[in-house]
This record gives sequence, C-alpha cells and structure tokens, in this order.
Amino acid sequence: MAFVPRAFRASLIPLLLLSTVPVVAAPPPRPKAVPAKSASAPAKAPPTAAPEAVKVDTSAWLFKDSDIQPDPEWHFGTLPNGLRYAVRRNGVPPGQVSVRVAMDVGSLYEKDDERGFAHFIEHLSFRSSAYVPDGEAKRVWQRFGATFGSDSNASTTPTQTVYRLDLPSATEATLDESLHILSGMMAAPVLTDASVNAERSIVLAEKREQPGPQVRYQDALREAFFAGQPLAERSPIGVEKTLLAANGAGMKAFHDRWYRPSRAVVIISGDMDPALLSRLVVKHFAGWAPNGPDVPAPDFGKPDPTKPPTAVLAEPGLPPVVAMAVLRPWQYNADTIAFNQKRMVDMVSTFVVSRRLERRARAGGSFLQASVSLDDQSRSANGTFTTIVPVGNQWEPALRDVRAVIADALATAPTQAEIDRELADYDTSLRTTVETSRVEAGAKQADDMAGAIDIRETVASPAVSYDIFKQARAKGMFTPDTVLAATRRVFQGDATRAIVNTQQPEQGAAEKLATALKADVKGLAGKRRVQAAVDFSSLPALGQPGTVAQRVSSPEIGLERVTFANGVKLLVFSNPAESGRVYVRARFGGGYDALPADRPSTAWAADSALVASGVGKLDQDDLEALSAGRRIGLDFGIDDDAFQLAAMTSPTDYRDQLKLMAAKLAFPGWDPAPIARAKAVALTAQSGYDSSPSGVLSRDLDSLLRSGDPRWTAPTTEQINRLTAKDFRKDWQPLLASGPIEVMVFGDVKTDEAIAAVAATFGAMKPRRDVPGSPVPPAFPAHVAQPVIRTHVGPEDQAAAVIAWPTGGGIAEIRTSRQLDVLAQIFSDRLFERLRQGTGASYSPSVDSQWPVGMTGGGKLVAVGQVAPDNVPLFFRLSREIAADLAKNPVTQDELDRILKPMQQQLLRASTSSQFWMMQMAGGSFDTRRLTALRSIGSDLNSTTPADIQVLAARYLRPDTDWTMAVVPKDKAGAVTAALGK
Repeated sequence: MAFVPRAFRASLIPLLLLSTVPVVAAPPPRPKAVPAKSASAPAKAPPTAAPEAVKVDTSAWLFKDSDIQPDPEWHFGTLPNGLRYAVRRNGVPPGQVSVRVAMDVGSLYEKDDERGFAHFIEHLSFRSSAYVPDGEAKRVWQRFGATFGSDSNASTTPTQTVYRLDLPSATEATLDESLHILSGMMAAPVLTDASVNAERSIVLAEKREQPGPQVRYQDALREAFFAGQPLAERSPIGVEKTLLAANGAGMKAFHDRWYRPSRAVVIISGDMDPALLSRLVVKHFAGWAPNGPDVPAPDFGKPDPTKPPTAVLAEPGLPPVVAMAVLRPWQYNADTIAFNQKRMVDMVSTFVVSRRLERRARAGGSFLQASVSLDDQSRSANGTFTTIVPVGNQWEPALRDVRAVIADALATAPTQAEIDRELADYDTSLRTTVETSRVEAGAKQADDMAGAIDIRETVASPAVSYDIFKQARAKGMFTPDTVLAATRRVFQGDATRAIVNTQQPEQGAAEKLATALKADVKGLAGKRRVQAAVDFSSLPALGQPGTVAQRVSSPEIGLERVTFANGVKLLVFSNPAESGRVYVRARFGGGYDALPADRPSTAWAADSALVASGVGKLDQDDLEALSAGRRIGLDFGIDDDAFQLAAMTSPTDYRDQLKLMAAKLAFPGWDPAPIARAKAVALTAQSGYDSSPSGVLSRDLDSLLRSGDPRWTAPTTEQINRLTAKDFRKDWQPLLASGPIEVMVFGDVKTDEAIAAVAATFGAMKPRRDVPGSPVPPAFPAHVAQPVIRTHVGPEDQAAAVIAWPTGGGIAEIRTSRQLDVLAQIFSDRLFERLRQGTGASYSPSVDSQWPVGMTGGGKLVAVGQVAPDNVPLFFRLSREIAADLAKNPVTQDELDRILKPMQQQLLRASTSSQFWMMQMAGGSFDTRRLTALRSIGSDLNSTTPADIQVLAARYLRPDTDWTMAVVPKDKAGAVTAALGK
C-alpha cells in the first residue's frame, strides 16, 4: 500500500509559515577540495555512474535468511561493487529526506595501535573529502537548511559507523548534491598528516569533555563483563597514546582496509519517489571501487569463563551500584518468526521479574531501583543484565534482596495473571506502533534500519510485528510453565560477572561481592504481592459533568476555546493527521511563580514523589494495574507560570486519561513511601555533583543565574534529610488545590467529544481558590569583574566556562525573543568555528537564549564551553570578541542565511506536530496575546535582517552587564584565577 505523505491542517502552515519561508535554493557550484600536502596520496574519488547502465540486484537482501514478510514500503538494491541500499517514501515531516550511510566498521575492527581510529576517521570524513574543502560540508548543508549536530552528524560504536543527514525541504538537486558529498566522504576523505593534525585537538577535546565518572564506570563495566574479549578494551573514543601517534598514512591504511562498498549500506527514507532515490544512490555510489584486498572481519571472541567473576570500582562521582551479567556467546540467528516468538517469551520473563523488583523498591527497603534486561552486546555476547541502585551504601543487602527475587522467579512459576499483566502492556506497545505508523518519522525509520543491519536482523512493518506477537499468544506460548522455562534459560550462561561501585574505597569489597553472589537466598524473597482488581470506577468520584459557560472558535487555526462554569478553561486542537495520538496537558496553579521565594523549596522532590504518591486510596501499584494495557501515563513538570500534568495517550484512552489527571488534582494521595524514595535518590546524587564541571553546573548554574533564588536552588544534604512526608504535604497540598486550570487536548480527537470528556472530568471539579500573593520574578546577577569560581574534584584537565547577559521576558516582546534565538545561533556558530574548528579548545560550545514567556523578566543569553583549565581565559576572550563584533558590525547576508534557513526548516518541521502548537499556545486561554502571537511566528523569524541582529547585540551583549563563571579543578583554582586576573 502506497504511503500518503502526512497532511497537516492546510490553513495553518501557509498562514503562519510558508508564505514567508524562502524555498531552498538550488545548490551552488560544487567547490573543489584541495587536499593538504602529505606523503600519503589521497584516495580516489568515486566517479558518478549512469544509473541505467548499472545492473542492480533488487532482491530484498535484508530478508535473505528470514521467513518474515518484507515490508513492501522498503525498496532494496545491491550494486555490482557490493554496496547495498534500502530506500522508501515517507512524508513525515513533509519534504524531509533522511539519509544514513552505515559502514560495517567500528572500534572492534581496530588493532592495538589503532585505538580510536574508527571514530577519528568519522571526524576527518566530515572535515574534508574529495568533493568539499576543509569545513565546507557543514556550510553547504546549512545553506540547504540542515543544522549541524542535529541534522548532519555521525556516530561510531564498537561495530558500526553511521553518517546521518536529515535534509529538510529537499529537492532532487539538493539531495543529488548531498549524496555526491557523502560518496566522497566515504570513498575519499582527506587523510593526510595535515588534516589529522588539524582534527586531533578536536578529537582529544571530545575525549576530555566526556563525563569522567560515567566513562570510568562504563570502562570498568566493559573490562569486567567482557574480559578476554576485544570489547573489553575497545571504547570508540580510543586512548590518548594512539590518538597522539596517529598520522595520515595510518588513517589511510585503516580506511582502505574497512571503508569498502561491500561494507556500506545507504539508507534513505524521505518524501520522494523511491525510484528516484534508488537512481541517485546508483549514480553516486556505483563508481566506488575498493582500495586493496578484502580483509575478513576480526573475531570478537566469546565470554571467557576463566576470567575473574567480580570487579570493584570506587567512583565518588556516581551512586553506589551493583551490575550483574549472565553471558552467552553471541551468534548469528536467522531472523525468523519462530526466533522472534521465542525471544518474546524471554522478554516477558524479564518483565515479570523487573516488575516484582520495582514493587519491592517502592515498598521501601534496601534498594531504590533494580531491573533485568536482555541484550546483544556488540556482536560479542548475548547477556542478561541486572542493575541495582541500593539505598545509601547498602549494596550487600540490596544484592541479597534482588538475588532473592530472582531465585524465587527461578524456583516457582509466575501466575497467569502476572503474565497477562505484562502481555497487556506488550500488546499495547506493539498495537500503538501500528496505529501511529502513518506518522512515524522518516528519520526514525532510517535509524531503525541502520540498527537492524548492525545486529543482523530484519525490519518488519509494525503490522507484521504485531501479528507475530498475536500468533504467539494464539499458540499458547505465554504460560506459567513456558515463562518459568524462559526465566531459567535467560539466567543460565557460560560466564557470570558482577561489579560494584562504592563511592569510597571499601576494604575487602571484592571478597564481599564474591561471597554475596554465592550466598543462599532461598526463601528471602517474601510473599509475592497479589494485586487487587481495580479499574477506573475505583477512582474517587468527581461529581456531575460541568456546563459550558463560553465557547469561542478560531477556525483559521482550528482551535476551540472553552470556559466551564467552575472556571476551568480548555483548548482543543483537533488534528486527525496525528493518527492515533492525543496529547493531554493540564496546566494549573502558578508554577515557579507560586513557589516561595524566601525559603528553600521542595520542588526537587515533586517530580517523582507527586506522581508516585497515588490517588485517593489507590497507590502506584493500583494505578499501574488500572492502566494496564492502556496508553495512559502521568508526568509532572513545573513551568514559569504553571504546574502541569501531561501525557501522550490515544483516541480511545484520552477520556480516562483526563479522569486520572482530574482525580489526581482533586484527590491526591499522600503515600509517604515515594517521599522517602525521592530523598534517597537525592542523597545518592549529592556526592556526584562535585566530580565534574558538568555536575557542578547542573547543581549551581540555575541558582547563580537567578541571584540565588531558592526556587531554583538545589537542596543541600541537610535540607534533604530534614524533609518529612508531613512537610512535603504541607507545601504541595495547597499548590495542587489552588490556582486556575487550563486543560489542553491536542491531536486525533473530535472537538465536541473532547469538550464533553473535559466537562465530565475537570469541568466536574469544585471551583478552585486563587493563587495567593503576587509573582516575584528572578533577578539576574550583577556584573562581576572576575568570574565566579566553583571547583570540582574530577579530572584535572576538565573545566567549564559560562558567560551570560540579561535579556527580558513576557509576551509583549515576543518578536524580540524570537530574533534573540537567531542572535544566539549566530553567536553559537561563531563560537563553534573559533573555539572548536579554529583552536580545538572545546568540542561542543553552545549559546542559548532563554526568554520566559510566563514571566515579565528573567531572560538571559548564555554561552557555555567545556575547555581545559588553561583555556578558560581563551573562552572568555573569544566570547567577548564575538559579542563586541556582533554589536559593532552587521553580519553578512550569507552568514545570516546559513543560520536562518536551518531555523526556518526546524520551525516548519516542528509545526507538523501537535506538541509544537501545544507549547506555543500554552496559557493562551488566560492570555489571548499568546494566541495572537502565533500569527507572527513565521514573519518574526524570517524578516530578521543583519541590522536587526546588530541592534539586538548592541542592546543586550553589553560588557557592563555580562556575568561570568568558571568551574575548575580544585587544585588549579588559584592558577586559573591568577590567569583571569591578568
């Protein structure tokens, strides 16, 4: 069945966007790359081929060993040189074409003296290649409307390197040029001493900026679990020794060995005719010839049972954690229906165990969280992995209790009710993919195909996947006996490994871990909880449906505004093109405006504690049982001017979703257990903040940028310990019960039915009290002559620098806020060019404009860069030079266009989603200026001129108002401070 490109509300986009967005121009004349001089000859660029002269095998190569029905939307091909492709039509979002080039090479293909080369070549391929000179690919794709980093990027894993391009508003000409560039990147990147030397500092910056505690833990985990296999020592980022020694000849040798057409797959999912996509792939990739002899892939080895079963890490930057693995050799399996059905039974067995573990954690005890999962790791092992986060340092009791739950699952079959509970959610997940398949993004389809190729599996259509599951259920494959057998199967293997992280070194920890793994835990699991039967009739009654006091239509944007007699307001945005998706949001109260500005806040505990504290007499287990097999959820968040409950649901479930949200506000539960859990989580995180610059920023920056306002200040250990369930309820009960309510229902709904559903839920609630007091906007900190210094105890080569300027807030100057976004992106692009490309001092500096629409002030423009401590002064110098130049001189039209076109395209793509309009319209029922501002959303952006940018820069990027901060290693604080004072 042919896919029909998604059609959004026809009246809305032309009105707001398309009339002012320039069509992406035809590509400029192709620039000629000039390789740097080197002893290594550049690789030969692939010539273009006449597609009609190339014999293409169009059999579905992905399904060669499978009896699964191929998805007819995918069109396959194999070229004479061995390159394969898979292309399909997809119109989500309209006009976009998503390209992936998946190379079957990663860090596991490296020799000992090549560690990091696979990832390094990814960098070099983007830097310069046969058809584009140094740095020009980024600029070409910007002119086509693609944002570097999100629309054009690449990633390297142990087994695969994937080059990604999401080309918005693509034309045949821009796609033709893009595939031309990509073909040169694959076949003939510039791999010279000069290019390697130029990119080396950037690769080292990326390595330096990786979060140290997480990297050390992942390295220790990999070394312990996969001891004796190449994967143990093959992190894609590599090691400093080999990165420093890399040269053009070594890179070229690695490239010639593995970058071959037979190891490449070109994947395209986009809003074009598949026949055209196929022709363009043939045109640009059929001429690619391998350089040198074909080399077989290396042996990734098997789990070695003779290696040590336990390992210990003392990483203060992470919470205590225990990880266990039961490992089996990875082997290729034909991706058949029977194989998938057996794997489904295995998955259900882990779901049952994980739910038991979650229930035990909620009830309080030795661990905060524990779960079991199945995974194939880098074609090196098939494993069953268990992760445990203990309460405090109680890792031994936590391990014992988790092992007891697993032992019980191995000894006694689950009940059919437990299995059916997991099958209900499994069914819903698969059914949802079928119901929403028409709006599945092309980028996701392309990524899924790349992932399937990597793990040697197929990509079935959502309908076929769901049918395979239903067949398994019909055959009676999910019984207590079969699930018990699967549980025993997944917890058997050739090697069992475990690692524990303690925040401080513990004497004898390795011996304790080994002993704990062997301890007898039979009979310690306790009695299995039998969940009582509950349904939506178990929720507290809300009262009689409310009446509509006012209804206003805005047909030009398809919006209905409704006010109920009890004061509740509703925005309904019917968008059938969402196909099976309904977004529900209840905004209530005053958000950060309503929190006390004169004392410490308990907002840090609200997200997890409020959601999990139940409704009326129903606890979280009851609510999960109530929503089993339904697309119903509950997320909590805090905006500047409102709190919110949010969920994505379905046309059949949104009425009950509304009922759950309304009951949560009208009859909140106050179970103390989630408060205790939230406290334990917060305490566990405390010691990790000081372990890296990013940790310090995450803890301190929000508060510092608001002059220490307690509403945005992270809690201290003392404040966390002091919080009681009684105090939490005292803070939040009035916040949940007061202030206006705005309900938003957007997506695949019928307007009148949505109004009736809200009338029966939120409209039936009692009128609410007004929010007491008046909002207190946060204050931007005063200018500082020297940066505020914070220290960390992590790696001595890591630091971070921040420079910020105050701007504004509110709806009155919304045009200013939108053009500040343009200024921020120009600033960010320049900082990227100078700090990363120019000096290699930072891998990913960024600049962001924050303009709170719900507050009259509090806006800011913030630049952040992670750098080496010695480069902190450089960051401030370059940032101030850029700010001064933007205020003094207008940007060129080309520079502005390279920023505006990707922003325009992001706006166009986002505007096809109900979520985008929900964000734009939030608060509009109380402040109609927010709805009026929608009419200028396109013109405010697209009418921006170089003069506008200069005026904004002069107005806001003032040297007498900036505020600066640096996070540096504790032992280097004095030296950095002295350098900044020069």
